[in-house]
Amino acid sequence: MSGLKIAYSGIEGAFAHIVARRLFPEEGFFSFKSFRKTYESVESGECDMAVLPIENSYSGEVNDVMDMLFEGKLYVNALYGMPVVQNLLGVRGSRIQDIKKVISQPKALEQCDEYIRSKGFEALQATNTAVAAKQVAQMEDMSVAAIASIETAAIYGLKVLDEQINERDDNTTRFVVMSRDKGSVVIPGQGKSFITVFTVDNVAGALLVPLQIIADYGYNMKVLHSRPLKSHKWQYYFYVEIEGDVSSEMGQKMMSELESACSFAKALGPHYGK
Repeated sequence: MSGLKIAYSGIEGAFAHIVARRLFPEEGFFSFKSFRKTYESVESGECDMAVLPIENSYSGEVNDVMDMLFEGKLYVNALYGMPVVQNLLGVRGSRIQDIKKVISQPKALEQCDEYIRSKGFEALQATNTAVAAKQVAQMEDMSVAAIASIETAAIYGLKVLDEQINERDDNTTRFVVMSRDKGSVVIPGQGKSFITVFTVDNVAGALLVPLQIIADYGYNMKVLHSRPLKSHKWQYYFYVEIEGDVSSEMGQKMMSELESACSFAKALGPHYGK
């Protein structure tokens, strides 16, 4: 691979940008203001790959991204888990005792809620952690700090006032790498699995049928989520991560049965990931 255009949501220093640089260090990076714009840049052919967060181990799934996987046309080529370490970042010369307000992305604020309350800080929201860091750098106010990564501090010239302030040490965000084609990228050293999404009729026991099909073919489900269908009130689609190879003969037979048994079903492509 060379000359790829990698899309991510946010600005330089956002966690998605950090992940994109780790996975594609030699490629070009293009930032977009929203998850939707990032996704659409690959659908339209403007970019080749999109890197977006899908789930955090502390605050749960990223609903907008999960819904785009169900509704859109892109394939998931990889899942990448990134340990998330949040830090308190201030302008040069500031001290922790100077801080009155903190700025960050809502989920980051949630992850650090106990720390924020213990310090008596006022919490203000930003679109993402890198935007918060950039705002603090531009404000040059010693009473305002950002919650973001160490990498972001270096990019925007901020001082690390306190490290690892998130409540859980095992805080991890998983990112999906998406493209218009299946199998466009493989992350070395990752186990093989795949994602399928499906809907079932709103009748008693309907969900048991696809779950039994998956089990009958010997596949292990690692993740199962339900999300409301925007087009139908009080109806849901299901997102399932499954260990194994969907491109194998067995995997294709299983998907064929799922498509017959479900109102709608599709595999989002073989991928490698944590």
